[in-house]
Amino acid sequence: MKLSGFANKISLLLQAAGCAVLYFIMEAICRRSVGAAYTYMTSRPLVFAYNTAFIFTTMLVVYLSRRRVFCRTVITVFWLLLALINGILLMNRVTPFTGPDIKNLTDGLAIAKKYLPSYGVTICYIVLGLILLALLVVFFRAPKYQGKMHYKIYIPLVLAGVLGFWGLTQLALEKRVLSNYFGNIAFAYEDYGYPYCLATTIFNTGISMPRDYSEDEIRRIANTERNLQSTREEEERPNIIFIQLESFFDPETVNYLNISEDPIPCFRELMKNYSSGYYKVPSVGAGTANTEFETITGMSLHYFGPGEYPYKSILKETTCESAPYVLKELGYSTHAIHNNEANFYARKSVFPNLGFDTFTSEEYMPRENEVNPLGWVKDAVLTEEIVKCLDSTEEPDYIYTISVQGHGDYPDEPVLEDPLITVSGSPTEAMDWKWEYYVNQIREMDDFVRELTETLSDYPEDVVLVMYGDHLPTMDLTVEDLDNKYLFQTEYVIWDNFNLPKKDENLAAYQIAAEVMDRIGIHEGNIFRYHQARRSTRNYQVDLETLQYDLLYGKRYCYGGTSPYKRVKMRMGLDDVTLDSIEPGSRLDFSYYIRGTNFTPSSEVQLNGEWYDTVYVNQTTLLISGTELSDFDRIAVAQRSNSSTRKALSKSYDRAVYALLPESKWRLPVPEVTE
Repeated sequence: MKLSGFANKISLLLQAAGCAVLYFIMEAICRRSVGAAYTYMTSRPLVFAYNTAFIFTTMLVVYLSRRRVFCRTVITVFWLLLALINGILLMNRVTPFTGPDIKNLTDGLAIAKKYLPSYGVTICYIVLGLILLALLVVFFRAPKYQGKMHYKIYIPLVLAGVLGFWGLTQLALEKRVLSNYFGNIAFAYEDYGYPYCLATTIFNTGISMPRDYSEDEIRRIANTERNLQSTREEEERPNIIFIQLESFFDPETVNYLNISEDPIPCFRELMKNYSSGYYKVPSVGAGTANTEFETITGMSLHYFGPGEYPYKSILKETTCESAPYVLKELGYSTHAIHNNEANFYARKSVFPNLGFDTFTSEEYMPRENEVNPLGWVKDAVLTEEIVKCLDSTEEPDYIYTISVQGHGDYPDEPVLEDPLITVSGSPTEAMDWKWEYYVNQIREMDDFVRELTETLSDYPEDVVLVMYGDHLPTMDLTVEDLDNKYLFQTEYVIWDNFNLPKKDENLAAYQIAAEVMDRIGIHEGNIFRYHQARRSTRNYQVDLETLQYDLLYGKRYCYGGTSPYKRVKMRMGLDDVTLDSIEPGSRLDFSYYIRGTNFTPSSEVQLNGEWYDTVYVNQTTLLISGTELSDFDRIAVAQRSNSSTRKALSKSYDRAVYALLPESKWRLPVPEVTE
C-alpha cells in the first residue's frame, strides 16, 4: 500500500515516462525499426517531446475516473492499434494512415484482405478478441483509486492541461518545430511524428473562412476581371488533352547522376519547339491526386489542410467548378482515362463531381502483356484510348489522362535483364538500381509521348496537348541534389497540331488550365477567368483563397447562392460489354465459352447473382468451368474493380442460359412458350 500511495503521488511523472516509452514503441512500429525510432528521437528531440506530450494529454482523462489502470490500458491499446495499422499499411504502400482512411472504413474488411495474407484477417479477429477479453479482465480485476475524487479540482486541471497543450502546439508551429503544410505526407509523418500528423489530417481540413469574406468582397474580386475579353466565338474549337505523367521529370537535373544516354529525348525536343517551362506542383514523391486536382479545378492546395486530399474529403460530398464543367457549357464532351484501377484515389466516385462524362480505367482496357516489372500497366496503351475518345464524338473533346508506368516503389536491386540506359553516381549501389529502373521506365514513357504526338499530328481535328510530370519520384531527393534547387516542380510542354505561338514561362499546376483556355480564346468559369485576369497582380493569392472558399465551402456568392454544377451520371468505359452466346466446352469439367464483345481481364461472370471464377481468353471470349448450367440459370458479365473492394464498376444485365446456349445433347430442353 505504501508503494501504491507513493506511485499515486508521483503518478504524473510516471505517466509522462510511460507516454515517452509508449510513443517510442509506436514510432518503432511505424518505422519498422527500433534503430530508426532511436535516430528520430535523438535527432528531433523537440518533436519527440511534443508527441509525447500529445499522448500524455490524452491520458489526463484517467484522473476523472477511479479505474485509472483500466483507463490507461484502454488508451495505451488505442495508440498501439493505430501504430500497428500504420505499420501494416506502410509495408504495402507509401502513404501512411491518415484521417480520410478513418472516415472510409466501410470497406475495411476488403482493405485488410489486401494488406494482410489470407490468414491475416482471421488472426486479426483472434487478436482483437483476446484484447477485448484482456480489457474485460483489467476492468474487473485491476485496482481502483481509493482516494477522494476532487472533481472541482481535477476537471479544471484536466481542462488546463488540454489548453496548455493547445498553446504548446501554437508555439511549436510558430517556432517551426512543426509545420502545417505537408508537401509529401509520407515525409511529414517521418519528420513530425505519427500522433501529430494523424490528428492534423483528421481535424485540420478544408479552407478556413477568410477574415474579410462577404458578398461585397466576392463582388469586388469579380470586378477585377472586367478587363478580360469575352470568349471567342468559333464554330469549331480544338480538342484539349491533358497527360499527367507519373513521376516524370528530367533526371539529368540530378547533379550526382551519371546517365548513359538521354532518357527523355522526345520530351526535351518538344520543349525546345513548343511552349514549355517548369511546372510547380503541390507535392513531392507522392500526391498524384493533388496535382491532378489543381490542374483540373484551377484551385491551389496551399489553402487546404496539411496533407489533405480533396478527392478524399470535400469532393466526395459536393461538385466543384472545373475545366470539364466549364468546357461542357461550350459543347465539349469530357473524358477521363487512367491505366490503373478506377477506385485509386476514389476517382470513380469523384470524377462525376468534376464533370466527366466518361471514365476509362484499367478495368476497361485489354492491356494484354502490357505491364512493367512492378505490375503497373505501361503508358503505351493510352494512345489507343485517347484516339478512341476523340473518335467517339462529333463535338470537341476534353480528355484528362493519368499515366501510371513511372510509379514506384522502385526496386533496390537489378530487375531489368538488359537495360537500355545505365546509371551510376548515386550514394549507394541500391540507389543506383532504383535510378536505373526509373530512367528506363520514363524512357518508355517518352516513347509513348513520341507515338502519341506522331499519331495526333495526322489527326483531322485541331488538338492542344498538355503534358507534365505530377511530382518528383520517391528518391529521397534534397534541394542540394537538383540543379534548379527546388523540389516542388517538374516540367511541362504544350504541344499542338495547328501552330500556336511558342510561349515559354513557368506555371503552377492550378494555372495551366486557365493558360491553355486563354491561348485558344476561352474565358469562362470563375476560377479560370480569375487566373487569366489576375495572375502576377497585387493580392493575387489572398483573393484566390477567398474565391476558392466561396466556390467550395462558402455561401457561393459567385453563383448567386447555389452552384449550377450537378453531379454527372458518368459512364464507365466507352464501349458496352455485351453477352452474346454460350458455347459448351468439355463435359468432363462442365466448361463453357462465354462469347461477347469488349471483354478485358477484369470481365467476370456472375452466375445467379454470384461472382464466378472466370478465365479471360480474349476480347470476345471468357471461360468458366466446374458447374453444369441449367436452362433457367441467370448469367451476366460485368467489369469488376481491380481494387481490394472488387466491386462491380457498372451495371450488368443478366440473361437466362436457355436464351444463350445453342442446342446440344447435354442441355435441358427449352420449355415451350404459350400465349
